[in-house]
Amino acid sequence: MDATGDVTDALSQLPPEQVEQFRKYFNMFDKDNKGFIKATQIGQILRTMGQAFEERDLKQLIKEFDTDGSGEIEFEEFAAMVASFVVEDENASLEEELREAFRLYDKEGNGYIAVSDLRDILRALDENVSEEELDEMIADIDTDGSGTVDLDEFMEMMSGE
Repeated sequence: MDATGDVTDALSQLPPEQVEQFRKYFNMFDKDNKGFIKATQIGQILRTMGQAFEERDLKQLIKEFDTDGSGEIEFEEFAAMVASFVVEDENASLEEELREAFRLYDKEGNGYIAVSDLRDILRALDENVSEEELDEMIADIDTDGSGTVDLDEFMEMMSGE
């Protein structure tokens, strides 16, 4: 797939309200309604949105998303660029939440939680899960058969990776 297809795919996966928010930022800098902004404005826009970049990283970013190499960033290119940060931020946030949840159950700070505690967590997440399903999930998670689940196993299970 070419870069233009990647941009279109990224844009189609965004919720409409997020696209609208990106459109507002874009329009703030497309004052003449030309349908594009200069690549040189990207740093200023990203700072407005709370993202900061080193100059060389910014140039690489622009090169990656200015798919037609025009030096002008159309809305679709802009939205795909910004969406990539949103996804990264959401992933980092989820990872931190999972780490915190793990720490809550690892009361002694041993670096693992007992399978029985994991069973309670899974049951709390889905009250309708059967004992057989729980056994299956735990067997899938506790890959080393230790009767405990370490942080890596927990993260893998909870993030679905």
